Amino acid sequence: MRWLISIALPLIAGCADLGYYWHNARGHLAVMNQRVEIETLLADETLDRDLRARLERVDAIRRFASERLALPDNGSYRSYVELGRPWVVRNLFAAPEFSTRLHSWCYPVIGCASYRGYFDDQRLLAYAAELEADGFEIYIGPVAAYSTLGWFDDPVLSSFVAWPEYRLAGLLFHELTHQRIYVDDDTAFNESLATAVQQAGTELWLDAQADASEIARYRNWVTYRAAVIALIGDTRARLDALYATALDDSAKRERKQALLADARAAHAALADEYAIDGGFTRFFADGLNNARLGSVSAYHSRTAAFRHMLDALGLEFAAFFAHVETIGKLDGPARERCLDAWQAENGPAIRSECPDLPAGLTASA
Repeated sequence: MRWLISIALPLIAGCADLGYYWHNARGHLAVMNQRVEIETLLADETLDRDLRARLERVDAIRRFASERLALPDNGSYRSYVELGRPWVVRNLFAAPEFSTRLHSWCYPVIGCASYRGYFDDQRLLAYAAELEADGFEIYIGPVAAYSTLGWFDDPVLSSFVAWPEYRLAGLLFHELTHQRIYVDDDTAFNESLATAVQQAGTELWLDAQADASEIARYRNWVTYRAAVIALIGDTRARLDALYATALDDSAKRERKQALLADARAAHAALADEYAIDGGFTRFFADGLNNARLGSVSAYHSRTAAFRHMLDALGLEFAAFFAHVETIGKLDGPARERCLDAWQAENGPAIRSECPDLPAGLTASA
């Protein structure tokens, strides 16, 4: 999840939220101030063996990202921070009792968002209690990593360094893609692009390692995750249909709990089918509510379009990013028409609706 923090926000924000912004500025800078260069850590002969192996892997993945995937060769993910906890921030989500539409908060500079991030638990829990008193359902989600979109050199964090290799590599590729290209006010474009690079890059990385078992784990995880997101979307649609009925509140509550129980059972079946230990299991545990369901973004609707571009360009990422940049400069409707054409792999439409491909390359008919 992208979570951009500007330390200038307290200077331009209203007094009501001044404490919140200062708390985030302090929390973010505290993380940044703990950074230690990975090169320095690897030179320390007393470094824990497991951590050394993981940081060496990060170093190799980071080189691959720049050399093979044309991702930024900058200071991000070249330092490490030991947090002492399994998350760096925790995000607060809120939704009414009879709606899966999340409450949103608006911030200076970065606009509105459907979550509110906290470094400090005491401040988080106090505000969550206020929202609950106002009738909102809440969900507090741990965040293992966030991106500053290139404003700072983002570090590797202890909260994700021990992830399976396919998830670790995918995270770095995803976040570095946001640093490479980011189109204002188009979440679906940005997230679909980063997801496409994450998927293609992870496949190439694992192929380069010739690790068949890890490739199988990755493909199993991708299929499982897609099935879970589809389940969440279906559950939200069922709940929204229920909330739109003329039933009284008591009847809605009873039916709501039945639908949430159905979702938990359906996820348990998916976890068994894909032999997943963990995954979304805690997410579907007791406490499933509108806010929790609404926290899972389905902003990957254009992933297939970007994958088709990559394939058409022979997985040449520099050419791909150059083409994506030209698409990103189109106005919103034109950008959508171009992505529609790529999504359908419609060669004539691509040629008429999209900027020209790099010389010597053509879209398939």
